[in-house]
Amino acid sequence: MEPDSHDGAPHYHENNGFKVPKEMSPASEEAARAEAARIEPVLKRLWTAKTWDAESVRTALLKLGYRNEGPDSEQGRGTLFVQAHDPDSNPGTSIALNVRHDACVTGFVQSTNYQVTVNGRFLESGCFEPRGGH
Repeated sequence: MEPDSHDGAPHYHENNGFKVPKEMSPASEEAARAEAARIEPVLKRLWTAKTWDAESVRTALLKLGYRNEGPDSEQGRGTLFVQAHDPDSNPGTSIALNVRHDACVTGFVQSTNYQVTVNGRFLESGCFEPRGGH
């Protein structure tokens, strides 16, 4: 049994390694935390207004000066990615901001709550946590 393997499953960490984000440099983490502090009040305002559709979330966050989905760049405040949740099972939207090559701000706003976090990039999926392995 592996320590911290949830239910004691063998090879848990090996099988779920793809879900572990890479480390951020201290400067990148600081930059990501600064952007998270800008994003959090916007998601809170949207949640309070019960507005969690992808287009409204994208529009509100682009007003902060982010680039809309595109190639990675060190220019500007970061590149924003927005994904709608399944409206039947979980109405809401997830966001990811590519702050630097090793740092992201991720978050969501949905009917029940909202959240903003800072994390490193995932090997296979960039800023968004991967849904499944291979």
